[in-house]
Amino acid sequence: MTEKRLLLAGAAAIGVTFGLARYGYGLFEPELRREFGLSMSLVGAMGSATYVGYLLALLAVGALVSRFGPRPMVIAGGASATGGMALVATAREPVQLTAGLVLAGTAAGWAWAPYSDAVDRMVPAGRRERAMGVIATGTAFGVVAAGPLALVAQDTGWRAVWLLFAAVALVTTVYNARVLPRGGHRVHRGRQRVGLRWFARRSAAPLYATAVTYGLVGSVYWQYAVAAVEAGRGNSSATAPLFWTLMGLAGTGGALTGHAIGRYGLRRVHAGIFGGLATAVVLLGLAPGELPAVAASAVLYGPLFMAGSGLLAVWSYHVFPDRPATGFSATVAFLAAGTIAGPATLGAVADAFGLRAAFLATAAVGVIALLVPPRGTPSPRRLADGRAVSGELPPSATLECTSSSTGQEGGNGGMPS
Repeated sequence: MTEKRLLLAGAAAIGVTFGLARYGYGLFEPELRREFGLSMSLVGAMGSATYVGYLLALLAVGALVSRFGPRPMVIAGGASATGGMALVATAREPVQLTAGLVLAGTAAGWAWAPYSDAVDRMVPAGRRERAMGVIATGTAFGVVAAGPLALVAQDTGWRAVWLLFAAVALVTTVYNARVLPRGGHRVHRGRQRVGLRWFARRSAAPLYATAVTYGLVGSVYWQYAVAAVEAGRGNSSATAPLFWTLMGLAGTGGALTGHAIGRYGLRRVHAGIFGGLATAVVLLGLAPGELPAVAASAVLYGPLFMAGSGLLAVWSYHVFPDRPATGFSATVAFLAAGTIAGPATLGAVADAFGLRAAFLATAAVGVIALLVPPRGTPSPRRLADGRAVSGELPPSATLECTSSSTGQEGGNGGMPS
């Protein structure tokens, strides 16, 4: 029963912090832009600021989680989501709107990594990978839930929906406070810090380039996809909310990433993911007003984006087998650089040349990943026998470069995208 409560609490928290607080901005971006008179460049800068907040929260968790445990971190994430979305719902000027979006954006950074610690304490060893996988699916379900609410917003207004988001975040936070364990984890300090040369190994260059590309393409799509669909189909169309819901439903297929890597190998899965992501972006650049193209884009993007973080986790594990968690922290740093640069840069492109041109430029960037595939990685058979395919790289890997006190270089799962 304790394990089931943890899985419910974790999936709900990830659904709120990622599916609503982090990605909800993109779903309602057209309404926010119209109401506050925002340019695409300003909207992009605000989106980039939310990713900066996310990164800062990740760094803070890295320094605090081993000392204070997962409960305060997740509560901080829930409080950030609740307060941030309430600020957005009541905003009357762009300054408050930006503050609310940035605060809400930090929620995912606070909430995700501590679940590695919670699962380590509350779930038996043989079921930890599955538990982290279940918790990570919260992102897709949060996206699915947000879509129909955007339809409701056409009658009630977007502010009522964001107030509902805040209320859901509050309830989820209270439930997590009741479920999660108190106190810090044991501390290990047996490992020495690594130097820059360790991170700059030659085999890591394609991984880093892919991480930047993945972050940029993903952040642009999450922020501007609905705007592209509305521009193509019309502001009053129900297509955009249904597109968002379809994307979330399709995203649950990302849970099969480990099986795909085990069967086909990293190189083929890498090509499939980034070829598919580029295609999804191109479809919105070329035909945002055509329903088949919009639906195909959602069906492609949902599972492939969710699969991308799993691919990076497994690939990073094989590039840095001696210290996988520390290596993955470097990978996430490059991913963060892409997410921060993407919205602001492509927002400026959209202002200058139009949203379609911005999507086509983003797709061109996505193709870069196809030019730097994984090299020298194990065969599918060896991968199928190895621990990395089951997603055992710890979510806390995103943090351990900044805080060596956790000392967990193996463990439980990737990260929700």
